Amino acid sequence: MKTLFPTYAHPGPELELDTDTWIIHERPGERRTLHQSLGRIDLDWGSRSLADVLTDVDAWRADGVEGLFLDRAPAGHGGVGPVALTIRLAARRGLHRVVLNPGVPTHPLYRDLGARICTFDGPWEAYQSWDGDGTRPGDGHLVHGVPAGMLTAARRLMGRRGAGFGLATDASPDLSPAGAPAGGGHSGGAHSAD
Repeated sequence: MKTLFPTYAHPGPELELDTDTWIIHERPGERRTLHQSLGRIDLDWGSRSLADVLTDVDAWRADGVEGLFLDRAPAGHGGVGPVALTIRLAARRGLHRVVLNPGVPTHPLYRDLGARICTFDGPWEAYQSWDGDGTRPGDGHLVHGVPAGMLTAARRLMGRRGAGFGLATDASPDLSPAGAPAGGGHSGGAHSAD
């Protein structure tokens, strides 16, 4: 199982270096590790212009990341076209690893885009009662705000629900007024779903 560290939860120094760990960076030029680096691009639920998104794609390509984390991605039928175009243009620029994060299950057409999909991104309280409808084994689950004593239980639940990648962490995103996680923070209690 791959571990995906969002911008609000960074691995502790004891985490072994491996290619199954992805670290999302908020902006180009941030310090790199030997883990796989993904550049975060905020799609603002599909409301950003394609020109602005492609400017971000080019900045990440110049920065040398291995792929992209398309955050706050649309999940409905109407957003498939722009997301597909973004993924295709990123691939033409050599960025073939793409993680799409709508944080909820998507329209089935998104499955044909060749991107990994995070179908849950939210707090531990919501994850416990989440029914998982519309997800598939291998999808990503990002669970934040897990009490430190419940991290093992959270990882087990992620495994039972078929998460292929993700993170259970005691860290929580610092939400900006627009609802986007702000970068920063460190979580020594961050754990993958493996």
